[in-house]
Amino acid sequence: MKKLLGICTLAILLFLGGCSFLEEVNNTVTYMDEATEYVNEVTVFVDEVPNLAEQAINDEQALADLKMKLEDMKTEIDAFNELQAPEMAADLHQQIMDQNNKAKDGIETLLNTVENGKLNPDMLKNSEMYQTFQEISDTIDQIKQLGQ
Repeated sequence: MKKLLGICTLAILLFLGGCSFLEEVNNTVTYMDEATEYVNEVTVFVDEVPNLAEQAINDEQALADLKMKLEDMKTEIDAFNELQAPEMAADLHQQIMDQNNKAKDGIETLLNTVENGKLNPDMLKNSEMYQTFQEISDTIDQIKQLGQ
């Protein structure tokens, strides 16, 4: 009887350990999907914002669209920063969060510039914010390696 109880206990422990492993795998896959989606949004932002900023100099609608894109990106940054990264992605997540915080500061600066009527598209392309977003876009390969 003790032997059967021991075997059952061992089986339960192995099952629970397996569930933990499966949960970690699921968390990693979910994180990879969300991080990839975020990096894709950053890439679209990097591609679209310079042209929009150039249009915004002479076009009120483009200026309103630019402000909205900047505000939306701040929201996306906050949402990404709140993700719970699995253990194996913790360092990468922290790296992206650090870049996000720099980029968010740059967005605030750009929004203030826009509000003061001093928008200069060349300033955007040479800004730390723009460079930071390009670095975030480059993390896609690191995110893909999480699944390997």
